[in-house]
Amino acid sequence: MPMLATPRQAKRIDSEYYVEGYATTFDDPYLLYEFDGIKCYEIIDRNALDGADISDVIMQYDHSGRVRARTANGTLGIEPDERGLFTYADLAKSSAAKELYEDIASGLINKMSWAFTVADEDYDQKTHTRTIKRIKKIYDVSAVSIPANNGTDIYARSYFDGLIEAERREASERLKLAKAKYYYGGIK
Repeated sequence: MPMLATPRQAKRIDSEYYVEGYATTFDDPYLLYEFDGIKCYEIIDRNALDGADISDVIMQYDHSGRVRARTANGTLGIEPDERGLFTYADLAKSSAAKELYEDIASGLINKMSWAFTVADEDYDQKTHTRTIKRIKKIYDVSAVSIPANNGTDIYARSYFDGLIEAERREASERLKLAKAKYYYGGIK
């Protein structure tokens, strides 16, 4: 199973059907479309989500069909960070969600997108670049077959990912304690 990004940290939701990734990236221009030889780009400003309405966001596949996860019931989380809009979900609550998990785990689906309304934007006519400066509301984050922003990703995390991370942290703490005892505990 190819992983497109390294897991950030321990899984945010305890689930055997856990996925995470980025629905968009910040300050990273991407080709939105090309028309008559003119390439048009889009950039999401890193502060665009400040004050955005994220009260009830859903997760779908290709922005349509059944809801797979939702912030309102705790099966979906979204967090802006230094890279972009980090997204994580428990896809264990319905058969449709589990099917999406299997598609992600097998590598058939490995990109994301999002649906939102714009509160403020700029357009640079010379570079044909639209900069989204402020988002009004986020409606959905979607695992997608073809993304607008190729810098996005989504991947499945297994049960063992969390266990291995916890074991590494415990071993690191034991090593620190052993070194502290060695240096400060009378053993020289």
